[in-house]
Amino acid sequence: MNINLTLIAQALAFALFIWLTAKFIWPVLMRKIEERQKQIADGLAAGERGKQELEAAGKRAGEELAKARERVGEIIGSAEKRDAQMLDEAKAAARAEADRILAAARADIDQQVARAKETLREQVAALAVAGAEKILRREVNAQTHADLLGQLKREI
Repeated sequence: MNINLTLIAQALAFALFIWLTAKFIWPVLMRKIEERQKQIADGLAAGERGKQELEAAGKRAGEELAKARERVGEIIGSAEKRDAQMLDEAKAAARAEADRILAAARADIDQQVARAKETLREQVAALAVAGAEKILRREVNAQTHADLLGQLKREI
C-alpha cells in the first residue's frame, strides 16, 4: 500500500465528512443555537420587563399607601369630629334632663309649699276660732262656725 493513496483516500473521506456535516448537521445545529439564543434573549427581555414592572408596582404601592394614610387621617378626623359632636349632644341632653328634673323639683316644692300654707291656714283658723270661742265663752252654732272659718281663711 502506498502512503500517498491512503493519504488521498483519508483526505477524500475527510472532505466528504466535512461536506456532509456542513450540508446536513451544521444547519440543524445553527438553528438550535439560534433558537436557544432567541430564547435566552427573550428570557433576558422578560426579566428586564419584570424588573421594570416590579419597580412600577413598588411605586404604585407607595402611592396607594400614601392615599391610604391620607384616607386614614380623614377618617380619624371625621371620627374625632363625630366624637365631639356626640359629646356636645350628650351634654345638651344632660343639661335638658337636669333642667327638667329641676323644674319638676321646683313644681313639687311649690306644691308642697302651697299645701303647707293651706294646712297652716287651717291650723291658724282653728286656733283663732278656738281662741275666739274661749274669749267669748259661748257656743257658736255650726253654720256660724263654718262662716267664721271661711272668712278667716280668706283673710289669711
